[in-house]
Amino acid sequence: MDGRLLKLTVLSAFVAVGVVISPILRIEGMCPTAHLVNVTCAVLLGPYYAFGCAAAIGIIRMTLMGIPPLALTGAVFGALLSGALYRISGKKLVFAVLGEILGTGVVGSLASYPVMTYLWGRNGLTLFFYTPMFFGASVMGGSVAYILLKVVSANGALDALQARLNGAEGR
Repeated sequence: MDGRLLKLTVLSAFVAVGVVISPILRIEGMCPTAHLVNVTCAVLLGPYYAFGCAAAIGIIRMTLMGIPPLALTGAVFGALLSGALYRISGKKLVFAVLGEILGTGVVGSLASYPVMTYLWGRNGLTLFFYTPMFFGASVMGGSVAYILLKVVSANGALDALQARLNGAEGR
Protein backbone atom coordinates (compact mmCIF):
# COMPACT_ATOMS: atom_id res chain seq x y z
CA MET A 1 0.00 0.00 0.00
CA ASP A 2 1.24 3.50 -0.83
CA GLY A 3 2.56 5.34 2.26
CA ARG A 4 0.26 8.32 1.88
CA LEU A 5 -2.75 6.06 1.42
CA LEU A 6 -1.79 4.07 4.51
CA LYS A 7 -1.45 7.27 6.55
CA LEU A 8 -4.80 8.56 5.31
CA THR A 9 -6.42 5.23 6.13
CA VAL A 10 -5.05 5.30 9.68
CA LEU A 11 -6.04 8.96 9.98
CA SER A 12 -9.58 8.07 8.89
CA ALA A 13 -9.72 5.35 11.52
CA PHE A 14 -8.64 7.83 14.22
CA VAL A 15 -11.32 10.30 13.08
CA ALA A 16 -13.99 7.59 13.13
CA VAL A 17 -12.97 6.38 16.59
CA GLY A 18 -12.82 9.94 17.90
CA VAL A 19 -16.30 10.77 16.66
CA VAL A 20 -17.89 7.51 17.84
CA ILE A 21 -16.41 7.34 21.34
CA SER A 22 -16.64 11.06 22.19
CA PRO A 23 -20.30 10.99 23.28
CA ILE A 24 -19.95 7.61 24.98
CA LEU A 25 -16.87 8.11 27.15
CA ARG A 26 -17.57 11.67 28.21
CA ILE A 27 -17.80 13.64 31.43
CA GLU A 28 -20.00 16.75 31.37
CA GLY A 29 -17.91 19.59 29.96
CA MET A 30 -14.94 17.29 29.35
CA CYS A 31 -13.99 14.89 26.58
CA PRO A 32 -10.91 12.94 27.70
CA THR A 33 -11.22 10.52 24.79
CA ALA A 34 -10.39 13.36 22.40
CA HIS A 35 -7.04 13.73 24.13
CA LEU A 36 -6.40 9.98 24.02
CA VAL A 37 -6.95 10.11 20.26
CA ASN A 38 -4.84 13.28 19.88
CA VAL A 39 -1.77 11.89 21.62
CA THR A 40 -1.97 8.49 19.95
CA CYS A 41 -2.43 10.05 16.51
CA ALA A 42 0.38 12.55 17.14
CA VAL A 43 2.80 9.77 18.09
CA LEU A 44 1.89 7.54 15.15
CA LEU A 45 1.33 10.08 12.39
CA GLY A 46 2.94 13.35 13.49
CA PRO A 47 1.77 16.85 14.39
CA TYR A 48 0.10 17.85 11.12
CA TYR A 49 -1.94 14.68 10.80
CA ALA A 50 -2.91 14.97 14.49
CA PHE A 51 -4.02 18.56 13.89
CA GLY A 52 -6.07 17.45 10.88
CA CYS A 53 -7.56 14.60 12.87
CA ALA A 54 -8.58 16.88 15.75
CA ALA A 55 -10.03 19.43 13.32
CA ALA A 56 -12.01 16.78 11.41
CA ILE A 57 -13.40 15.26 14.63
CA GLY A 58 -14.31 18.72 15.92
CA ILE A 59 -16.06 19.74 12.71
CA ILE A 60 -18.01 16.47 12.56
CA ARG A 61 -19.00 16.77 16.23
CA MET A 62 -20.10 20.37 15.74
CA THR A 63 -22.06 19.55 12.59
CA LEU A 64 -23.73 16.29 13.58
CA MET A 65 -23.87 16.48 17.37
CA GLY A 66 -24.45 20.18 17.96
CA ILE A 67 -21.27 20.61 19.99
CA PRO A 68 -20.13 24.25 20.31
CA PRO A 69 -16.77 25.46 18.89
CA LEU A 70 -15.10 24.05 22.00
CA ALA A 71 -14.85 20.86 19.94
CA LEU A 72 -12.17 22.67 17.91
CA THR A 73 -10.53 25.00 20.42
CA GLY A 74 -10.31 22.17 22.93
CA ALA A 75 -8.46 19.81 20.61
CA VAL A 76 -6.44 21.27 17.75
CA PHE A 77 -3.79 23.10 19.78
CA GLY A 78 -3.08 20.06 21.94
CA ALA A 79 -2.87 17.73 18.96
CA LEU A 80 -0.39 19.94 17.13
CA LEU A 81 1.76 20.61 20.19
CA SER A 82 1.67 16.95 21.19
CA GLY A 83 3.16 15.86 17.88
CA ALA A 84 5.65 18.73 17.80
CA LEU A 85 7.02 18.12 21.30
CA TYR A 86 7.15 14.38 20.66
CA ARG A 87 9.34 14.96 17.59
CA ILE A 88 11.51 17.67 19.18
CA SER A 89 12.14 15.52 22.27
CA GLY A 90 13.46 12.61 20.22
CA LYS A 91 10.30 10.50 20.55
CA LYS A 92 9.76 10.69 24.30
CA LEU A 93 6.15 9.78 25.03
CA VAL A 94 5.94 11.98 28.10
CA PHE A 95 6.53 15.02 25.87
CA ALA A 96 3.63 14.03 23.63
CA VAL A 97 1.40 14.01 26.70
CA LEU A 98 2.90 17.27 27.98
CA GLY A 99 2.24 18.87 24.60
CA GLU A 100 -1.39 17.78 24.75
CA ILE A 101 -1.81 19.12 28.28
CA LEU A 102 -0.15 22.48 27.50
CA GLY A 103 -1.80 22.82 24.10
CA THR A 104 -5.29 22.01 25.32
CA GLY A 105 -5.19 22.85 29.02
CA VAL A 106 -3.53 26.23 28.52
CA VAL A 107 -3.62 27.43 24.89
CA GLY A 108 -6.94 25.81 23.96
CA SER A 109 -8.70 26.90 27.13
CA LEU A 110 -7.53 30.50 26.72
CA ALA A 111 -8.47 30.52 23.02
CA SER A 112 -11.94 29.27 23.96
CA TYR A 113 -12.79 32.37 25.96
CA PRO A 114 -12.93 34.87 23.05
CA VAL A 115 -14.50 32.31 20.72
CA MET A 116 -17.30 31.48 23.13
CA THR A 117 -17.76 35.06 24.37
CA TYR A 118 -17.56 37.08 21.16
CA LEU A 119 -18.43 34.58 18.43
CA TRP A 120 -20.83 32.28 20.28
CA GLY A 121 -22.37 34.98 22.52
CA ARG A 122 -21.94 33.33 25.92
CA ASN A 123 -22.00 35.76 28.84
CA GLY A 124 -20.40 35.57 32.26
CA LEU A 125 -17.22 33.76 31.23
CA THR A 126 -13.76 34.63 32.49
CA LEU A 127 -10.46 34.15 30.70
CA PHE A 128 -9.71 30.97 32.69
CA PHE A 129 -13.27 29.60 32.71
CA TYR A 130 -12.43 26.56 30.56
CA THR A 131 -8.94 25.91 31.98
CA PRO A 132 -9.88 23.48 34.80
CA MET A 133 -12.07 21.34 32.52
CA PHE A 134 -9.65 21.33 29.57
CA PHE A 135 -6.64 20.74 31.80
CA GLY A 136 -8.36 17.88 33.65
CA ALA A 137 -9.62 16.22 30.48
CA SER A 138 -6.22 16.45 28.77
CA VAL A 139 -4.47 14.98 31.83
CA MET A 140 -6.96 12.08 31.91
CA GLY A 141 -6.88 11.33 28.18
CA GLY A 142 -3.13 11.95 27.91
CA SER A 143 -2.44 9.58 30.81
CA VAL A 144 -4.47 6.80 29.22
CA ALA A 145 -2.67 7.40 25.90
CA TYR A 146 0.69 7.27 27.68
CA ILE A 147 -0.13 3.91 29.30
CA LEU A 148 -1.49 2.52 26.03
CA LEU A 149 1.55 3.65 24.04
CA LYS A 150 3.97 2.37 26.71
CA VAL A 151 2.34 -1.07 26.53
CA VAL A 152 2.47 -1.04 22.72
CA SER A 153 6.12 0.08 22.75
CA ALA A 154 7.20 -2.54 25.31
CA ASN A 155 7.42 -5.28 22.67
CA GLY A 156 8.60 -3.03 19.83
CA ALA A 157 5.21 -2.75 18.16
CA LEU A 158 5.18 1.05 18.37
CA ASP A 159 8.49 1.32 16.53
CA ALA A 160 7.25 -1.13 13.91
CA LEU A 161 4.02 0.83 13.40
CA GLN A 162 5.89 4.12 13.12
CA ALA A 163 8.38 2.63 10.67
CA ARG A 164 5.57 1.24 8.55
CA LEU A 165 3.63 4.51 8.56
CA ASN A 166 6.58 6.80 8.01
CA GLY A 167 8.98 4.58 6.07
CA ALA A 168 6.54 3.71 3.34
CA GLU A 169 5.97 7.36 2.44
CA GLY A 170 8.88 7.57 0.03
CA ARG A 171 7.66 4.74 -2.21
